[in-house]
Amino acid sequence: VIEIGPGIGVLTWEAAQRAQKVIAVEIDQNLIPILGETLREADNIEIVNQDILKTDLNTLIEAKKAEAEAAGMPLAHVRVIGNLPYYITTPILMKLLEDGVAADSITVMMQKEVAERMRALPGTKAYGALSVAVQYYCEAENVVTVPASCFVPQPKVTSAVVRLVRRAAPPAAIDSEALFFRTVRASFAMRRKKLSNGLSSGFPELGKAGAEAVIAAAGFDANVRGETLGIPEFARIANEIVRRREGMRS
Repeated sequence: VIEIGPGIGVLTWEAAQRAQKVIAVEIDQNLIPILGETLREADNIEIVNQDILKTDLNTLIEAKKAEAEAAGMPLAHVRVIGNLPYYITTPILMKLLEDGVAADSITVMMQKEVAERMRALPGTKAYGALSVAVQYYCEAENVVTVPASCFVPQPKVTSAVVRLVRRAAPPAAIDSEALFFRTVRASFAMRRKKLSNGLSSGFPELGKAGAEAVIAAAGFDANVRGETLGIPEFARIANEIVRRREGMRS
């Protein structure tokens, strides 16, 4: 188990009762000796004093797998768990997903509104670029809603625990992942306006006429808005932009 975010202590101890090995990533150096004392009775916990946003988790996981293998106790599964700081939930999630962390699952607690955005469907108020990014990489499942009354002191928001399981393959054929996500960001930059406005702003080289041509070639109405499109539809638009770019180079 790789544990991230605040809450290291009780969560770490409980994880250690169930896992062969727990690696807890904690950024606050002042907490290291306290945690070492608090968790001293569990010999399967290792605390790493690093910033999770700057930690190469794949390298860390491979090192711990090698250590376990050498000790004759190979690790069968790797899971990431944590209580994410609400103010940097999205950066942490995107790092885990974009880095392709080699874990069987990612189970994390976050603000309920963020969890709803991650699982939102096209055409809904909560649907946005985060929804597309998470659903492109993973299957997302809401495990439990956590009311504020579960905490002392009580926060002003409701929380939710979400489990993410990485897809074996993207849900649509993508010619360029980087350009796909650029298309998604551009499409939601002006979500209340026509998709052509967002694309022409996000891809200045296309211009308004070029953006409209891309939309038509991808098979959509000229008045379509990005917030109504799912991953396969964004893929069609992004792939059309790729084809036009390649045509311009030839």
